[in-house]
Amino acid sequence: MRSRRAMAEINVVPYIDVMLVLLVIFMATAPLLMQGVEVDLPKADSSPVSDSDAEPLIVSIDAQSRLYLNLGASDDQALSMETVKQRVATVLKRNPEKVVMVWGDATVPYGDVVVLMSELQEAGAPSVGLVTEAPARR
Repeated sequence: MRSRRAMAEINVVPYIDVMLVLLVIFMATAPLLMQGVEVDLPKADSSPVSDSDAEPLIVSIDAQSRLYLNLGASDDQALSMETVKQRVATVLKRNPEKVVMVWGDATVPYGDVVVLMSELQEAGAPSVGLVTEAPARR
């Protein structure tokens, strides 16, 4: 006959196995969530933006000045400026603290990036950040 103490113990090994499998799945899928339109980011020495728990709202502008937004499943579909402005305004009404970032291709004319940033501020973004890559160290 088993003792009461042996019956009251819970075997946690299966739970640890499940937790480790979930951890591996999340680690493998996390980099895929930040994928978007392929742009050649400009190189610049700059300090990183403070980390926040929320995923930023990213507006990409490619070499042909086409706009993309990282919302929903169709984040690789080119959008008009009015559509981007409307969607950003909608998101910012629900979450005014949402960080808005611009991924601009290095070959995009400076004026196009300035117009985009101005439109995003009109849509309600209190500030708009620019994403760059660190230059290669020699």
